[in-house]
Amino acid sequence: MTRARVLLLTAALGPLDYRVPYGSEAPLGSVVVAPLGPRRMGGVVWEDASFGAPEPVGDNRLRNLFEVVPVPPVAAPLRKLVEWTSDYYLAPPGSVLRMVLPGAAFADARRPIVEYRATGELPARMTPQRTVALEKIGTRQGIVRELAAMAEVSEAVIRGLVQTGALEAVSVSADQPYPEPDSDFAPPDLSDEQSAAAQQLRDAVAAAKFETLLLDGVTGSGKTEVYMEAIAAAIDAGKQALVLLPEIALTEPMLTRFAARFGCEPVAWHSGLRSTERRRAWHSIAAGEAKIVVGARSALFLPYGNLGVIIVDEAHETSFKQEDGVHYHARDVAVMRGHFEGLPVVLASATPALESLAQVEAGRYRHIVLLLVLPARYGGATMPDLAAIDMRQDPPDRGRWLAPPLVEALADRLAKGEQSLLFLNRRGFAPLTLCRTCGHRIQCPNCTAWMVEHRLVHRLACHHCGHVMPPPRLCPECEDEDSLVACGPGVERVADEVSLRFPEARTAIVTSDTLWSPAKAAEFVDAVKAGMVDIIIGTQLVTKGYHFPNLTLVGVVDADLGLDGGDLRASERTFQQIAQVAGRAGRGVKPGEVLIQTRVPDAPVMAALVANDREGFYAAEAAARRQAGAPPYGRFAALVISSEDIEVARGVAKRLGEKAPVADGLAIYGPAPAPLAMLRGRHRFRLLLHAPRSFDLQGAIRDWVGRIDWPAKARLAIDIDPYSFV
Repeated sequence: MTRARVLLLTAALGPLDYRVPYGSEAPLGSVVVAPLGPRRMGGVVWEDASFGAPEPVGDNRLRNLFEVVPVPPVAAPLRKLVEWTSDYYLAPPGSVLRMVLPGAAFADARRPIVEYRATGELPARMTPQRTVALEKIGTRQGIVRELAAMAEVSEAVIRGLVQTGALEAVSVSADQPYPEPDSDFAPPDLSDEQSAAAQQLRDAVAAAKFETLLLDGVTGSGKTEVYMEAIAAAIDAGKQALVLLPEIALTEPMLTRFAARFGCEPVAWHSGLRSTERRRAWHSIAAGEAKIVVGARSALFLPYGNLGVIIVDEAHETSFKQEDGVHYHARDVAVMRGHFEGLPVVLASATPALESLAQVEAGRYRHIVLLLVLPARYGGATMPDLAAIDMRQDPPDRGRWLAPPLVEALADRLAKGEQSLLFLNRRGFAPLTLCRTCGHRIQCPNCTAWMVEHRLVHRLACHHCGHVMPPPRLCPECEDEDSLVACGPGVERVADEVSLRFPEARTAIVTSDTLWSPAKAAEFVDAVKAGMVDIIIGTQLVTKGYHFPNLTLVGVVDADLGLDGGDLRASERTFQQIAQVAGRAGRGVKPGEVLIQTRVPDAPVMAALVANDREGFYAAEAAARRQAGAPPYGRFAALVISSEDIEVARGVAKRLGEKAPVADGLAIYGPAPAPLAMLRGRHRFRLLLHAPRSFDLQGAIRDWVGRIDWPAKARLAIDIDPYSFV
């Protein structure tokens, strides 16, 4: 009889043994469907020695596998990556495997799917929900569940529209092949510096061995054109290339750039895809047919049939760190995948993370680490002039947020027919709503956070749990009427000021609220390039990836905002964000200017930005981190205990604190209420661990939490190398 050890797609269990039915084969890596109680569950045939040895089960007690799914097996290097990610981030292996095998892996790519689209005919009885649904669906199509999510209505509303003929069925095939990219379609005209860097990347791909290359160049220096040559080399070798992007909104503009270079768009992978698109993409990637894949961090775990190079664009971005579920960092896991697969990994950034620079300096990456520097802007464009506006000397008018020098610069650009960008990393209209009578602040009922006013949609919203409510007419505390006042600026409030000062200016607000999909991002890019926008007001979404030749002014509305909160990376993140948004100015033939509004112009990060002294800033930041034993020269880990019952959470945290390990070099802070003491209705307590790099932090945590009896009402989240400290 043939047995198979199967790792199932569940966080609750390790590998289980099953019987392979007579006449079937299930070699290592096979994707299977197995019984688990009364359910059918997907999984992968795994090595016997992995994840410890389960209790032996007699042959007579084994259950038969239901089927071996006819897809390529999960290769040994990817299985190693799953094991490493599970071990390093202390995550259940089944949770990691879910990223390798999403639902699309088990759908038959040959079977058509029925989707629905609007016919243009309105039902005889139009309810408010039907009206909203048809408006939001527009020309898009999808399965019933997807259309309901798009329209924010129930599936019953969508089915009702189908029955009335307002939506019609469309049969969609998911097995048609993607176009083949042509590495010679439109090769770029590279400068000498770019050619030298590109040749090193091409050589690394041709060598087909692991090495990590940091592609380091100022914004607008042509890093994308350079790493596209590595992709071209992979295509010529018959291999696949993966490009990771930090934001979904960047995907659509990037697809257009790739189409111009290779003659067709690459295969996209992100959460905004429809079910048919995900199914088609997954099967094409697994078969090795999708030659270029551009996607969000989840694309890193897909089972590529013949991967040749991994490129992490904007590798410094903190959004590469997953904050829910498996708390992995895609940049670091990409390096490990390159190690297991034996292929080069390119980290591209104009403002590299201090962790990456420390690895270059210390040579800790396996094999060779190359620092490729592109010192000048591509196409002869010059770097913008940077200046700080001291808000103590040049404050805005009362009730306004733009200082006089910035207002004058905006007026000058409007007169010249040039475009401007105002950057404020705060969504909505105002971050706080309080009562001027009693001082009551409107707080989220589910989180320890203030409700943020979004005036465009007439809602108060929590940016942590998504709770929304209409702005109350009366103060919830003292019931005084019309006493609620918005405090502080968000991008919507700045946009209002711009409209008041420059009523003739055409503005665009760019946040995750307005650019919620790649299609919306593409509409925005087209409008700006067509000259239909004069002033862009945006959050960090506009700091990266966009190239607008007529944009010559960038104004940073509140440069000090990112320095609040005690985050150990606050200065580095502020430097990166402002340097990145500054790089949007002067990318064409016209020179650019950047004005930074700050109340602390003498702060090291502000002085470094104005002086364009990146090396000096990084040296000072590295020295401060080294002295404090902070990353990358030390290690942190966070343990967050949560429960809907505050006493349960407090009790578990207390017991965990009482059994804390004692070791040389290990410091444990807490337990204490987390800075965000309640999130999504769950009370949270945190313990923060600090240790030297050489300390076995995972081993200590694994042994520590294993000594605690966990009540069913309590959850534990472990964050190794945390980026968020809330």
